[in-house]
Formats: sequence, C-alpha cells, structure tokens
Amino acid sequence: MRRGGVQTPKGYLFEISGGRLCLDLANTVDNRPTPEARELLRSFGDIVDWGVQTGVVPGSTAKVLRWAAKRHPRAAAQALDRARRAREAIFRVFSAVAGRKAPPASAIKELNAALARALASRRVDLRGGRFAWGWPEHHPPDLDRVLWPAVLSAAELLISGELDRVRECEGERCAWLFLDRSKNRSRRWCDMTVCGNRTKARRHYARAKGRVAIGTS
Repeated sequence: MRRGGVQTPKGYLFEISGGRLCLDLANTVDNRPTPEARELLRSFGDIVDWGVQTGVVPGSTAKVLRWAAKRHPRAAAQALDRARRAREAIFRVFSAVAGRKAPPASAIKELNAALARALASRRVDLRGGRFAWGWPEHHPPDLDRVLWPAVLSAAELLISGELDRVRECEGERCAWLFLDRSKNRSRRWCDMTVCGNRTKARRHYARAKGRVAIGTS
C-alpha cells in the first residue's frame, strides 16, 4: 500500500491519503467494518511514529516523547487511550458527514472535550520575524502533543468550505475517510490501486462465475 509523509526511523508505517490530518488519524484502523478490524495505534510509540510521519512533531520532540513515555508508562497508556477516543469521535463525526447524516451527539461531545484540551495549549510563536500559531515544545513535553494538531484539524475542517468533499471509501472492508478534491467530485476510493482494484476484481470474478453458472445450467 502506498505510504506518504515523512519517513520515521522504522520507515513509512501509515497510509497518508486522507487529505486532512484529522482524516489520516481516523484511518489508523484497518478493515474497520469487519470482524478483522486491526488497530494501528497499538502503543504510544505508534502515535509518535504517526506524528513524525505526518509532520506534526519534529524528530527532536518525538525522541523526548518516547523518553517520557518510558519514564511514565501509566501516563503514556492514558494518552494512548485519549488519542484512540478522539480518533473514534473524529471517525464517527466525519463518517456521518460523508453519509449526509447528523453526527452522533456523543461523538461531538468527545471531540469538543479533546478540542478544549488542545486549544488550552495553543500559543503564538515568533518565527523568522513573523508570528505564527504553534505548540509548546517544553521538556518534558505533554504526552498529548501529537494529538492536538489532529483535533484542531478536525474542528477546522468542520467549519470549512470543504466539508461537503469528505467521503468514505466504498471498499467493503475499508471505510477510510478522505477529502475528494477531484474536479467532478467523483473519487470513490481511499486509494484506487488498493480498494478500487480489489472491488473491480471482485466484480469481475462475480460476473465470470455467473457466466459459468449460466453456461453449465
């Protein structure tokens, strides 16, 4: 499967195809609609790797985050739980949006709780003579540091003019979310080379099987 973003020490670990940071976070579960759903954020280290690959944390911060997680494993486990809960809220909200349905109130409440924590840590930095939004990079760093930009990304997308471009992959085993930036808004798959080709192959097999059944009846 195609990978994107910045390479981590372990290589390119996650599929980066959502078009917005929050959607890439939502897509850290494989085969979501099936009994074989696979969690990709299995440890706090996975969150840090995702943050490095998507570019939301510099390598220096990632190194300190890993160190802090080893020093405080219970706090790291709690941060992992918060990240997963925020991710599920993001998925439920944008899956509903993609289906032209009202998002669940519980998901909006969870997202707003995560957003409040993120906004409490937002700050203004002076970079190269210009002011810009930033995040604290103190030592030791807050273990939610990777989550904050993704939560803010979700809020920004919800109030943006691109909300109606949010789609859910039509692959029957997928349900990944993405932003459809095609001119005619006809994109159907998170990745045509993966879900698109699989669906076409299944349809071809079904048609061929049907022809064989008719010919032998």
